Amino acid sequence: MTPPAHLATPTATVRARVPVTLGRAQGRTAELVTFQGLSDEGEHVACVFPEPEPVPEPASGRAAPLVRLHSECLTGDVFGSTRCDCGPQLKEALSLLARHGGVLLYLRQEGRGIGLYNKLDGYVLQDEGADTFEANRLLGRGADERDYGTAAAMLRALGLHRVRLLTNNPDKVAQLRAHGVDVAESLPTAVHRTPDNTAYLEAKARSGHHLLLDRPDPEVPA
Repeated sequence: MTPPAHLATPTATVRARVPVTLGRAQGRTAELVTFQGLSDEGEHVACVFPEPEPVPEPASGRAAPLVRLHSECLTGDVFGSTRCDCGPQLKEALSLLARHGGVLLYLRQEGRGIGLYNKLDGYVLQDEGADTFEANRLLGRGADERDYGTAAAMLRALGLHRVRLLTNNPDKVAQLRAHGVDVAESLPTAVHRTPDNTAYLEAKARSGHHLLLDRPDPEVPA
């Protein structure tokens, strides 16, 4: 698939591959991959898990590698904040990729692209009654400023042009396809609801950025 000229994905190349053993991924060894030539100059990384066993040449969508685009969330990923579902989603993705192989792109797009400090300012506004998207707008920022053109460039640099995407966010699917990546299948993640993040998840579902919450947790096929 060739993207429209105005969405043409810039090229990027692999800079380094570093093997790491990940305790949060069932002790599996993965490669952390860095890049050069990314258009936004962010320090995004890919975490590449090997297939557990040789996979035949792709003949259907099921054979495409499993991919997760995970936007950085210091509060949820590192400190385990319960105000969002980022930490549990990262844990779920690492567990699935450790079992099935695939790639997690860790994208430095904190706070849906507005940065850590602005995100925390937004939390103050949310405590005063705004939802997560209204809070961004009250700060003079976009409701969701993330752009997945860089993710598409990273996938191309890894030689991945056809993927199965682990996501509840239809925007990720649409943007990857617009940038020429063939999303063969979209696989929803579980709903990691807590008393602290229910309003946040409901706002995302109302916005259309995420799938509805009232559904059973999915099973990802091998």
